[in-house]
Amino acid sequence: MNSRRIFLEYSALTAGMLLLPGGLLQLGCTSKISHIKISLAQWSLHRALAKGDVKADDFPFIAKNTYGINAVEYVNQFFTEKATDESYWLDLKRRCDDEGIISLLIMVDDEGHLGNPNSGERIKAVEKHFKWVHAAKMLGCHSIRVNAFGQGSKAAIRSALVDGMGRLAEYAASEEINILIENHGLQSSDGAYIAGIIQEVDNPYLGTLPDFGNWCLNAEWGSTNNNACTEIYDPYQGLMDFMPYAKGVSAKSYDFDADGNETTINYPKLLQLVKDQGYDGYIGIEYEGSRLSESEGIMATKELLERTWATLS
Repeated sequence: MNSRRIFLEYSALTAGMLLLPGGLLQLGCTSKISHIKISLAQWSLHRALAKGDVKADDFPFIAKNTYGINAVEYVNQFFTEKATDESYWLDLKRRCDDEGIISLLIMVDDEGHLGNPNSGERIKAVEKHFKWVHAAKMLGCHSIRVNAFGQGSKAAIRSALVDGMGRLAEYAASEEINILIENHGLQSSDGAYIAGIIQEVDNPYLGTLPDFGNWCLNAEWGSTNNNACTEIYDPYQGLMDFMPYAKGVSAKSYDFDADGNETTINYPKLLQLVKDQGYDGYIGIEYEGSRLSESEGIMATKELLERTWATLS
């Protein structure tokens, strides 16, 4: 791994980033806040990855060398061809270790519905997640993030999710990997509903990854951007529902005003709730906006997290 090469290649994508809203940190600046642990979600660079401007396995080194973030969260869709390639994951683990980079989790999508009421299809979905449990283990991650989707009534989906999540958590426990449910739309964004499923499964390896922005109850993936959602679970209540089981926190961001504050998400209130729960894990940047470039959005979110955390009681 030539980290300097990766930094120089990716710097071309960020060369136009001169000023950020509200005097936000520019590239290359280091944080003065040491008591908040920040990670970077790979989805923050999904446009660059889709265009081929960034290679998937360069992501952790870009996180460190471009943004000063040494903890990362992967997305499985950028590694579909490598899912079962043990030598690939072990080599990536070695390269990350050499650079002092911590791999936290893999976000897993499109592997079937763990809440499918059809038992045969549900078990197939559970088993399709096994390869990502193994990949996470080889990378040194603590978790994979999964979706709590299904078909039918909420009651039918709940029963199926208790079984599907229970089976997957039991399997993952043998690898000492956690299964984390993220609020990602539809019933998965109903905080009390998901908390009830976790309580019924009663496996310490089943937890949550609360996301600041995905609380839409009537749309898959749950985005509340642009005020387009018509049925939203209260984000503060949702965070409180999820935090007792949280093994990660996703700091979603869409856009920023002139003072560097997120325009639709109340970071001070949400971060205070996180801190009040005694959470001491990583908070992952997941920029999903379009007005700022991905690089600008990542740095704006990082600055907002650091600045806000420093003011909390």
